[in-house]
Amino acid sequence: MLEFENVSKSFWTGKQRKVILDRASFRVDLGTSLGILAPNGTGKSTLVNMMSGLEKPDEGRIYRGCKISFPLGFMGGVSPKHSALENCRYIARLYQLDPDYVEAFCRYVCGLEEYFEMPVGTYSAGMRARFSFSLLLALEFDIYLIDEGMPSTTDPEFNRKAGSILRDRLKNATVVIVSHQAKTLEKFCRTAAVLKDGQLHMFDTLEEAKRLYDYETQG
Repeated sequence: MLEFENVSKSFWTGKQRKVILDRASFRVDLGTSLGILAPNGTGKSTLVNMMSGLEKPDEGRIYRGCKISFPLGFMGGVSPKHSALENCRYIARLYQLDPDYVEAFCRYVCGLEEYFEMPVGTYSAGMRARFSFSLLLALEFDIYLIDEGMPSTTDPEFNRKAGSILRDRLKNATVVIVSHQAKTLEKFCRTAAVLKDGQLHMFDTLEEAKRLYDYETQG
């Protein structure tokens, strides 16, 4: 499980202090995927980064009782100076996985062909998204974190392969997906929450969360 206990997080924008969470407490249980609705600019990425451990709370405690992924699309652990080949083998060792397996998996899923052995810094945005998502799927987690849905890619073969693997993975894993659009959550989550005024308001169904979210965003 993943649990926040009286967690607070804020930062200074240069003009005012922006509150992301204010002594918020909530829990994500394994087997219950959660969708979080939040308007742009309210701290969706900060929330996901705290879940993964990339950012620390100002106050409170975060308990991680399972393997939690880095956010989908996060490239902080990938060196742009090195190739996809070198990056995936290095990260495999960090996670104590077989580098040969992780390399073969990423090669198959991302389909970069000869670019797989070229520096990641030379990739287009779509190629980086394909490699990042492939790497995420190669490293099996209990909870997968997705910020604003799937990576941006127009490659149909990649979408088919990656989508099939993700659907299969989610049979035994849990996803937390944060978005400003309810439609993004429909394929992944039955339960949902709304980030509002520093609190995460939890609901049993996405429809209930949508009613509060629509009321707050549309007046």
